[in-house]
Amino acid sequence: MTCLPSEYCKRMKNMLGVEYPKFISAYSRPAYRGIRLNTLKCSFDALESSLPFPVEPSPFSPLEFYIPSDVEKIGHLPMHHAGAFYVQEPSASSAVTVLSPQAGEKILDLCAAPGGKSTQIASLMGGKGLLWSNEIIPKRAEILLSNLERTGARNAVVSCCHPDVLCHRLQGFFDRVLIDAPCSGEGMFRRSDKAVRDWSPEHVKACAARQLAILESASLAIKENGVLVYSTCTFSEEENEWVISAFLKNHTDFEMEDCGVSFGRPAFLPKARRIFPMDGGEGHFVSKMRRLSANQCCLEYCHPKEGRETEPARELLGEILSEEPKRFVVRCRDRFYILPDFFPQTDADSLGVMRAGILAGTLHPGRVEPAHALYMAARPEEMQNVVSFAHDSKEISAFLHGEELEVPSAEKGWCGVAVDSVMAGFGKCSSGRLKNHYPKGLRNAI
Repeated sequence: MTCLPSEYCKRMKNMLGVEYPKFISAYSRPAYRGIRLNTLKCSFDALESSLPFPVEPSPFSPLEFYIPSDVEKIGHLPMHHAGAFYVQEPSASSAVTVLSPQAGEKILDLCAAPGGKSTQIASLMGGKGLLWSNEIIPKRAEILLSNLERTGARNAVVSCCHPDVLCHRLQGFFDRVLIDAPCSGEGMFRRSDKAVRDWSPEHVKACAARQLAILESASLAIKENGVLVYSTCTFSEEENEWVISAFLKNHTDFEMEDCGVSFGRPAFLPKARRIFPMDGGEGHFVSKMRRLSANQCCLEYCHPKEGRETEPARELLGEILSEEPKRFVVRCRDRFYILPDFFPQTDADSLGVMRAGILAGTLHPGRVEPAHALYMAARPEEMQNVVSFAHDSKEISAFLHGEELEVPSAEKGWCGVAVDSVMAGFGKCSSGRLKNHYPKGLRNAI
């Protein structure tokens, strides 16, 4: 059993009363593990048939499934490389279920790294609308970007910006905002010894102060009648009910709404929900609020004029795709992007925008080379040239190691590589060989 801080145990005993023995006994059992289906790229039947282990539905999302606790090297599986699923602790999917993203909306995930909730939102939006995913820590923002790219999100903006700056600049812009707030991580104790070592009453208080500040910022970004969902993976009332109560006391133009779900249990604040290990997940708190007051947005959507500088990218897209994208193509220095719908007319650099939409290609002397992200965001039927291999084939294993492949001699030029008809990367074909362009940093070790 994990050695837990005595003060933490005292707090939990006071909180749970007669349920405390059941709670504490959970620390002698393996933590829950799960994966989430990515419907942007794959069906459940296709995913299930490719997995070397069984899955069981979780109550927290129709896309989330429990997996056995002894599964190893799940990130090496071909369908993980292809973005068909995301590895996620089951109860972590609860917040997005409460958020209930809809296709065509503008949604902000304000504290988004490493990307579990953003990729879940993207899946539910189906590529329609705008998802803005922000992370203040640069290294974590890079991981966020990588995960959104792997899972094929076409409509995402990734930024590395202070929440207060971002929300002031994008005032009243979003239909829904999610805050999965940085917290003391008590719900991670069964999985992380570091989370246990870092815990202290002082850390809990510091987290609560930061969480309230983030909520204050987020309130600016929501349009009238927009939804704000606040979640943590911790148990302390200071970081959950107390933060929400303090926010609502200062913002009478927001009201709590029922989360509208049956999983977990009622929180110590009406209409919010809590999840403990006894409820089938490692731990989460979720609260839903709605803005009642007007909040004028002065931003307009970006409508760039395409000219000669984007022609090389358009030519490349014509070679690769069966139908050119209807969205705007823009050039930023030596890179070309396919912008998402509803991208605001604003100074992207001052908001720390790392990517808007799909990175389509990079300019080199005399040519434009396609980007890995372009292929990950596509479906096989949208490509001019694709070779597909089974998930258990020696060819896909070799591809993920970075090796060249033998392909039909009729294949020429840029060519997508799919696993069980899910795009996983690309290469360039010539004389019956495919030169591998799978990114070196993503390859399986030989």
